[in-house]
Amino acid sequence: MPEEPQLKTKEVSNADDYGIELPEWLKNCISETPAGKGETCPTTPESLLANAFDLAFRLHTGQYRASGDPYIVHPIAVADLLREIGASPTVIAAGFLHDAIEDTDLTLKQLQSFFGEEVSGLVEGVTKLGGIHFTNRTEAQAENLRKMFLAMASDIRVVLVKLADRLHNMRTIDYLQWDKQQRIALETKEIYAPLANRLGIGRFKWELEDLAFKLLEPEAYRQIQQEVVTKRSEREKRLDITIELLKCKLIAAGLNNYEINGRPKHLFGIWSKMQRQQKEFHEIYDIAALRIIVPNLEACYRALAVVHDTFRPIPGRFKDYIGLPKPNGYQSLHTAVIGRHRPIEIQIRTPEMHQVAEFGIAAHWKYKEGGSPASGNTERFNWLRQLVEWQQEDSNNDHNDYLASIKEDLFDEEVFVFTPKGDVVGLRKGSTAIDFAYRIHSEVGNHCNGSRINDKLCPLSSSLKNGDFIEILTSKTARPSLDWLNFVATPTARNRIRQWYKKSHREETVQRGKDLLERDLGRDGFDALLKSNAMKKVAERCNLKTPDDLLAALGFGAITIHQVLNRLREEVRLQNITNESPLTNNDLAEKLSEQKEVLPSKKSPRESSPILGVEGLDYRLGGCCSPLPGEAILGAVALGNHGITIHRQSCDNLYSIPTERRIPVQWNDNLSTQEHRFSTQLRIEVIDRVGVLKDILLRLSDSSINVSDASVKTAYGKPACIVLRIELKDASQLKATIQQIRSLADVIDIARTELG
Repeated sequence: MPEEPQLKTKEVSNADDYGIELPEWLKNCISETPAGKGETCPTTPESLLANAFDLAFRLHTGQYRASGDPYIVHPIAVADLLREIGASPTVIAAGFLHDAIEDTDLTLKQLQSFFGEEVSGLVEGVTKLGGIHFTNRTEAQAENLRKMFLAMASDIRVVLVKLADRLHNMRTIDYLQWDKQQRIALETKEIYAPLANRLGIGRFKWELEDLAFKLLEPEAYRQIQQEVVTKRSEREKRLDITIELLKCKLIAAGLNNYEINGRPKHLFGIWSKMQRQQKEFHEIYDIAALRIIVPNLEACYRALAVVHDTFRPIPGRFKDYIGLPKPNGYQSLHTAVIGRHRPIEIQIRTPEMHQVAEFGIAAHWKYKEGGSPASGNTERFNWLRQLVEWQQEDSNNDHNDYLASIKEDLFDEEVFVFTPKGDVVGLRKGSTAIDFAYRIHSEVGNHCNGSRINDKLCPLSSSLKNGDFIEILTSKTARPSLDWLNFVATPTARNRIRQWYKKSHREETVQRGKDLLERDLGRDGFDALLKSNAMKKVAERCNLKTPDDLLAALGFGAITIHQVLNRLREEVRLQNITNESPLTNNDLAEKLSEQKEVLPSKKSPRESSPILGVEGLDYRLGGCCSPLPGEAILGAVALGNHGITIHRQSCDNLYSIPTERRIPVQWNDNLSTQEHRFSTQLRIEVIDRVGVLKDILLRLSDSSINVSDASVKTAYGKPACIVLRIELKDASQLKATIQQIRSLADVIDIARTELG
């Protein structure tokens, strides 16, 4: 085969010869490029950037954007954004050329011959990401995310270029059609803004969120923007007075080398807080905050002491992200105080911490020759490595589980615990010792047989709290338990448990699946059923290859018995339609048809039972856990003639009930929420003041929630305890109700309790 033609190099023009306005730093690079302009593989940063820009300019000549501007303004803007966050010259050069392979005749081999493997590798990675678009179809979205994270795993700098590319595209999105704007904005909000946050690039994250918010919620955006503008003068006056007071106090404390300024909160952040806390704009006090930058770590805590000595701190509003950094490397002291009769948020950090907060990985990543990340920084991306390893270990991973894992790792974790050596591990709220064990390593989780929390032996199901010290006890003979699936909080742990059972307990899980299916269908003709075409069709509909795979999935809980039965009956119905001759008694389809005939006729949604799987039996909802629609449930055969008790799968009482007395049940999806309400009980700890119960009841009344019982206990000098029994339609309403009550300033804690 003939070799591809090499690039014909030429000298870089003078900055004024390009006919467009260039940034000053780029003009300097062009003017400082030494003799030998246009050389292959430039050796200085200035010549690298000048040559990369010159090649991009020549390749994109004659191309225009939707706005009518010359196309080259886009690569320049991307490179400029990368320079702002402190990216290396190699990454900035890739920013100039990120569209060259996709939109011009330039080949990867030509680019490599001119700029070397590092720049061409980055451009190739960005080009691959350019073909990925995220839709609402779960399977397609999961597959595209897999491609994206594989590209990121090969070189994390690829995503820096992609984020800069997305940010400039969002800034100029007004020239696209409305439907395309909506798709790109949704993609930005759900994928790219969280990704910028996970990499610690706050400057990109805030602007991406606001630009997407402006398109997706235009009315809310305009309303909040107007509110912020209206209150600006009053807010700035109040902040100026607070700043002057703090300056005097800091100087008096010997802190002369400092910087203090106001920090406006971005609009999407304000709106999100209003939605989360169910508050109006005037109830959000940290619309703007103060940031104090001091020279070193010791000065941070001295400045904090000055702030708390000058203003009254608000209890529970202090967070030390220096001692416990966020997963993306963010460090700062956060506190809220009462200043000038109104609450105000104050952040305290060093210049290095500020750089990391603004620019994320670009602020602290140094690259060796060849482009590999410096040692000590790779641990920051263990979450990315784990995602890629998991997808490579098992290509048949369920796409819903994969998306859940990505969501878990992209968004901020909420609980920080310590290993026995004092290392910090971030987990999602509600995580247990099992989640911690699998976060450390798969083998630690697979051989876990106990845990010590703060030097005390605790159940593996115990929820972890901030600051806990966790030690996992292991044994070579210990194995994962399927019961763990009832209380683990992270998709990573859940997936690892299922994977282990897939690989190590194939025969056992197949047999368990057989037992479950046989219990519902009976033994007569069961072997013929497993070999039938109907069962093969059901396996295919569940994205499995064989009936044995289906039984294994049923055995380890990946699918439910009701899913299998419903699909099996549907297949039998379709076969009955196509069969011309009567079916024999030995035929499985006829057997299932007969079983269908003896089942009670299906009632209308308003008349049907809330619980499926207990038809014709007496049952009751367990008062110990008061399950609600939307929560995973399990039936337990009560001793005596007390029928079936329905528990939440996470209910502690289930552990004492033998497996043979448990039966699979599920909520009726056709349940009428107008006619059915379910009782649950909340215990609320509040500051004891007159009228606090009335405020809570008013919030519930506004949401049309009925309170069937209420009690209050008070003790002098202690918080009051309110116990409410309320009637709800499902678990989502419970979650919204708890959030609504928790947003009240007087509420200290709220928890769901056993029905009295």
